[in-house]
Amino acid sequence: MSEGIDLKELKRRMDGAINAFKNDIASLRTGRASANVLDPVQVEAYGSRVPLNQVANISVPEPRMLSVSVWDKGMVGAVERGIRESNLGLNPIIDGQNLRIPLPELNEERRKSLVKVAHDYAEKAKVAIRHVRRDGMDDLKKAEKDGDIGQDLSRSQSERVQKMTDETILDVDRLLADKEKEIMQV
Repeated sequence: MSEGIDLKELKRRMDGAINAFKNDIASLRTGRASANVLDPVQVEAYGSRVPLNQVANISVPEPRMLSVSVWDKGMVGAVERGIRESNLGLNPIIDGQNLRIPLPELNEERRKSLVKVAHDYAEKAKVAIRHVRRDGMDDLKKAEKDGDIGQDLSRSQSERVQKMTDETILDVDRLLADKEKEIMQV
């Protein structure tokens, strides 16, 4: 008989869902400027579409301003076009090889729509966590059916998997509540 399923592997996969969720909500714009806001921007460069951070440095010189330093002078127009076409509602100002991007004040309607997007991200993370739980439970049932583990071990491990799932979903809820508070802060 074996010792059941690999709980560390399940925990690692659940943590992966949490990290993906953290990355998703980091790209949501709040009242403060963040370089992550430009993560979804793609630029037409050298015959293909590449992420903005592969053709320029992004910095935050002021709380409501982003600065993009383009490495290749010939790419400035393409970078500006990529930012305008990204549907982020940003209007870059070209200043030589740099672009200054003032961040407009978020209105109530925009804040509420960002909160909805954050809730969607949270739901995706929870679904991913539940898939990991389902995989673990299926493995336990199969191992018990095959006679690899006993009923007692199967029951205790399934309780541990459920507890791990509940804790991870609570983490997602906490992160979501923090982000919601940050977005709605005027």
